Amino acid sequence: MTISGPEVVFTLPFFGGIPVTETVINSWIVMTFLVVASILLTRNLKKIPKGAQVLVEKGVTMLYDMVEDTMGKDKLFFAPYIGTLFLFSLCSNLCGLFGLRPPTADLNTTACWAVIMFLCIQFFSVQRHGLKARLKGFLEPFPVMLPMNIMSEFSTPVSMSFRHYGNIFSGVIISTLMSGAFAALTAMVFGGLQIPILGIGIPAVLSIYFDLFTGFIQAYIICMLSMVFIATAMD
Repeated sequence: MTISGPEVVFTLPFFGGIPVTETVINSWIVMTFLVVASILLTRNLKKIPKGAQVLVEKGVTMLYDMVEDTMGKDKLFFAPYIGTLFLFSLCSNLCGLFGLRPPTADLNTTACWAVIMFLCIQFFSVQRHGLKARLKGFLEPFPVMLPMNIMSEFSTPVSMSFRHYGNIFSGVIISTLMSGAFAALTAMVFGGLQIPILGIGIPAVLSIYFDLFTGFIQAYIICMLSMVFIATAMD
């Protein structure tokens, strides 16, 4: 992985050339994994669950309980979207454990999620309260607050996208720098040895922390923020 940005893997010969980066390739890898896993885990379902089916049903139950507790029972239809967002974010964050650049280390990915959330806020707010009430909300509590309310509305998706991207990308930077530093230290101590003996332990521990622990936390946070902001706009 590089810390300068996602590398262009190849270019499609359309419209003057469309670059396909690591982010696109790795996102498709994650999507393929999730689709295949979904098919394998949901086939041959039994009335009396056992094995993997028990874990899947427990996970679905926990998801719906979380959505109900956070958003309310009348918004349970958001559960499939929240579950998809969590799984895609988590699996993307874990790509670093397998030597792949996490798609979430690219601002384009997290910005797209933030835009989707922003559109959901506007659409469901208007659907629930009407366009007139939605526009009137920008004048509360005083009309003079109109510019601040508009800025606040647009700052929400911006802050969400940068928060998620920044945490994952910082892990990529630190892990890459540490790996390079220990590789250079190995070459210095052992006279040009190409095997990074001194880099076997610490970079691996850092990778587990940033990819596994931080990856899970960030996936959870973006889901919670999405639920809170959408539910607030609808209530």
